[in-house]
Amino acid sequence: MYEANYTDVSEFVFLGLSTSTPMQHFLLVFSTLFYVTIVTGNLLVVFTVTVDPYLHSPMYFLLGNLSFIDLCLSTLTVPKMISDLSSGHNTISFEGCVIQIFVLHVLGGSEMVLLIVMALDRYVAICRPLHYLTIMSPRLCVLLLSGAWAIGLIHSVAQLASVVYLPFCGPNEIDSFYCDLPWFIKLACTDTYRTEFVVTANSGFISTGTFFLLIISYIFILVTVQKRSSAGLSKALSTLSAHITVVVLFFGPCIFVYMWPFPPVPGDKFVAILDFMITPILNPAIYTLRNKDMKMAMRRLSSQVLSLRKIS
Repeated sequence: MYEANYTDVSEFVFLGLSTSTPMQHFLLVFSTLFYVTIVTGNLLVVFTVTVDPYLHSPMYFLLGNLSFIDLCLSTLTVPKMISDLSSGHNTISFEGCVIQIFVLHVLGGSEMVLLIVMALDRYVAICRPLHYLTIMSPRLCVLLLSGAWAIGLIHSVAQLASVVYLPFCGPNEIDSFYCDLPWFIKLACTDTYRTEFVVTANSGFISTGTFFLLIISYIFILVTVQKRSSAGLSKALSTLSAHITVVVLFFGPCIFVYMWPFPPVPGDKFVAILDFMITPILNPAIYTLRNKDMKMAMRRLSSQVLSLRKIS
């Protein structure tokens, strides 16, 4: 029987995405440009939704929080990858790895629930437009958002509770650019079959179940709209297409990584790039370039900034 605090491993070594020097240089430029875009785009969405009174509605409140979570997800992993690529120091402390896993699952679980809340918001807006502001009251939005964060926290604590006491006695190379449970558990010096099952059941089936729940909810909305008006169906499709795109891009990598996580396959780390670098860019692009209210709000914001510069 292993002692609860038994571990000889003080740090882990990331093998990264590639050992080729030219490829590493390309990844450094690629990840830096994408991260700057992620920070700029998502901060712009959060700032615009916060300061523009015309956007103080449930939909944009939820959108601002989605951008905040996406920004946090990218910041959790991408700056470390950029630092590793530029310095060649590809290590992370044992405690840092555990913290990264914990925060990753808090944010991931919260975003899953938040996407369900956004689907509920779209259902009420499309199917119950006259009662929209009454149903989606500010109080309910805050409660739903708090529930999303609470579920994310519970999910993460449940995941870590099953792995935090695993013994680590030597192997410390993680074939990825960030810490996550499939690679972490693989390095434990004990039989991890039960732990693998718990992780698969918790993350794999939760992400898969949430994904299908969202798809079913969108189908239900479209069927409801079609019964009322064929003209309204095209408008609903236009509104929901952005949500469906985000859902597929977010849940696709999650299902791929966690549904069959043991042993992790080499493609996992490349698929994860979608969640950390691609989806966080598409979110602000989809919700701003295709949304008249957001574009008008950004024009008002830019006009105010220009007027302030002229005054100064």
